[in-house]
Amino acid sequence: MIALSVSDVSLSFGGETVLKNISFSVNDGDRVGVIGVNGAGKTSLFKIITGEYAPDSGAVYFQKGYTVGCLQQNPDLSALPKDTRAIEYMYSAFPELLSMEKRISSLEDEVSHLSEAGLHDAAVERAAALTEENRRFREAGGLEFRSRSKSMLIRLGFDEALCEQKISTLSGGQYTRLALARLLATEPDILMLDEPTNHLDIDSLSWLEGFIAAYKKTVVIISHDRYFLDRTTNKTLHIQYGGARLYNGNYSETKEFQQKEAADIEKRYREQQKVIARIKANIEFQRRCNREHNFVTIRSKEKQLERMEKIELVPKAPKDIRISFASEEASAGDVLSVKDLSFSYGKKPLINNISFLIRRYERVLFLGKNGSGKSTLMKLINSLLTPNAGKLTLGYNIKIGYYDQENRGLSENKTVFEELHDEYPERNDGDLRSVLALFLFDADDIVKPISVLSGGERARLTLAKLMLKKVNLLVMDEPTNHLDIGSAEALENALLAFDGTIIAVSHDRYFINRIATRIIELDPDCERGLVDYSLEDYDDAYSEYIRIREARAERARLLTETASASPTSSKQDYEQRKRENAEKRANERKLREAKEKIEKLEAELVALDEELFGSASTDYVRASEIEARKAEIEEELLALYEIVM
Repeated sequence: MIALSVSDVSLSFGGETVLKNISFSVNDGDRVGVIGVNGAGKTSLFKIITGEYAPDSGAVYFQKGYTVGCLQQNPDLSALPKDTRAIEYMYSAFPELLSMEKRISSLEDEVSHLSEAGLHDAAVERAAALTEENRRFREAGGLEFRSRSKSMLIRLGFDEALCEQKISTLSGGQYTRLALARLLATEPDILMLDEPTNHLDIDSLSWLEGFIAAYKKTVVIISHDRYFLDRTTNKTLHIQYGGARLYNGNYSETKEFQQKEAADIEKRYREQQKVIARIKANIEFQRRCNREHNFVTIRSKEKQLERMEKIELVPKAPKDIRISFASEEASAGDVLSVKDLSFSYGKKPLINNISFLIRRYERVLFLGKNGSGKSTLMKLINSLLTPNAGKLTLGYNIKIGYYDQENRGLSENKTVFEELHDEYPERNDGDLRSVLALFLFDADDIVKPISVLSGGERARLTLAKLMLKKVNLLVMDEPTNHLDIGSAEALENALLAFDGTIIAVSHDRYFINRIATRIIELDPDCERGLVDYSLEDYDDAYSEYIRIREARAERARLLTETASASPTSSKQDYEQRKRENAEKRANERKLREAKEKIEKLEAELVALDEELFGSASTDYVRASEIEARKAEIEEELLALYEIVM
């Protein structure tokens, strides 16, 4: 069954065509990845589908009764009341359930007041209405929506404190994760996500992939995260030059198909051109002969050419950025030594007593959960922050080039050209324009003020500035965040060719796979504050990291089980394990007792409902007792559901 259909949709801005006669259909259960270069019109298409934009022509159709939920790339929650807590914003996704809760509370008050006033018939009538409203509330998921909302937040990196935090105090990344959690909790029939992987750490990404893979409804995803697309989608919509084509298969399968198709079309095109050349040569020969029967042949050959269905080459993909990093003379063997490094914002420790050594030519990727201090560490390495304790030592002759994911090194009041010129005043204007052209800035773009640039344009300008700087150590914080797929691949190729050392933070698994020779995972809960992974398979770095990580976790689990099963010489360790086991048994017992209690209470509710509408239907006193008891049970069930969820 078709869930979503787009028919002949066109859109233009200021005379410039963005989308032209786009048509495609998405079936129930499809998971469609939407790809294309920055500016291709992906987000504009989403806004047409959701009704935010009206197309110049064409129409969008949904399956009748289907709900549509869309995550914007940069959601704006600033219009909400300043004191709204994150968890309250989650609850607001269920207005009907919140209204039912209020009505149930109101009905309970009415029954109580009528009972006290001695209006027995009216009280029985309201009690019946209360019972019906409770039934509808339970069937609509009223007993689970609060625990589900909190669970969704926790899965996307919100701890208990963040759940209760006012949204006006959240960062941009936390805004995005909150909006994503709220949307996922509502489970719309058509789930539309615009760059959902931004601001997610590796563990949250893995969970989101599993969620989408198990999602039974329709999903449409705009993303430049190739790894994520490969693991979550089964179809790909490629938008290019204003048109769109829907392919069966994920990103990698689509790319492979496009390459084979282009090669096949080019082969047939060249063969046809040879045939056309032979026919034209024959026509020219017949003309030179200049005899009557030759003119008949000429006309026949011309008709043959006219009837021939011409093969057209596949349009070339839009240009990608062209980038290479100029390396300074070789550095010392020890590039960066970190010893007992600590840093905190206020009283909250972020990086605690970590030590590591990075040597020349290594490509080290730092991973870790959001808030583990990855970006802070990059700033410490680049001397933008001062550590609270410990020592960070750069080796001899180190020249650093730093890429900041927030592109804070750009001046908002300058133009694109002025930004590059002021950084490299010794370069002539022609060279600077040529460099900007490599990063897809044309004559009109270079006079734009930086304040109006998109995230992708800012990223390209920052890379252009970095490319002209001779360095032997690149420090990069989420360098692929705002790049389209082609630009990200061009950056990866440049980094692989760079004759120096690379230190980077990234959650782009495809990027990690290609670049990393070593992975260091920041983990504040770990004794050393980090886990160091030396990789053997550089061609599949992320997969190698996951394999080693899981193997270490399994060894730790087995050691714990072995230690708990045998005597230990350390009394402190023994007491710790004893407490943990006791706590585990207590939790298991609590969970078991809660489940048993839930079963008994739910059975009692059923029996009370049968009695209320049976033998007690005309007995007001008993009906009032039943309603009071039901209220107690439902309150108790809410608490029990929180335990077992």
